Formats: sequence, C-alpha cells, structure tokens
Amino acid sequence: MTYDFHPEARLEYREAAAFYEGRRSGLGSSFTIEVEATIDRILETPERFRILEQDVRTCRTRTFPYAILYTLEQGSILIIAVMHLRRNPGYWRHRLSSPHP
Repeated sequence: MTYDFHPEARLEYREAAAFYEGRRSGLGSSFTIEVEATIDRILETPERFRILEQDVRTCRTRTFPYAILYTLEQGSILIIAVMHLRRNPGYWRHRLSSPHP
C-alpha cells in the first residue's frame, strides 16, 4: 500500500517540522520520524483506526500532540491532515472536496 498527501497536509507537515526544529535542534527530525512511524502503522492496517467522520480516519502520533487524518483510496491512503490536536478540529473539512494529486 502507498500513501500521498493532500497538498495542504504536506504543507502543514513541513511547517510543523520546521516549527519544532526552530524550538530545538533535532526536534524537527524527531517529529518527522514520529509522523513517518505513525504513517507506517496506518499502512500496516489502515482499517484499524477509528472513523472520525464520513470516511476520514484518524491515528494519533505517540509522542507529539498530532494526529494523521486520512482516507482509504484504491490501493493507497490519502493523508488529509497532519493535525495538531489543540487546533480548530474541523479546519481540514474543505480538503475533502478540493482537488489533490
């Protein structure tokens, strides 16, 4: 199984990693490793994680206050958001209807 990011999700992922790196050297790398490990867990058993709404599922990272929101596509997952858990929870909903690669 493969995965891809909605363009806005890719941007927020990069911005979060840059934010953490700016806080402390190496913390951005730790964030990236944690997000990639979370994506690996999703890829192993994508239907395991709970449905948040519609067909969007969520999987939390283990160390950082983030969740990966994704949908199941044919043979892949589409990451809709790399969401900070204290951010406005519905900010990503418009991405369900916007085009993605």
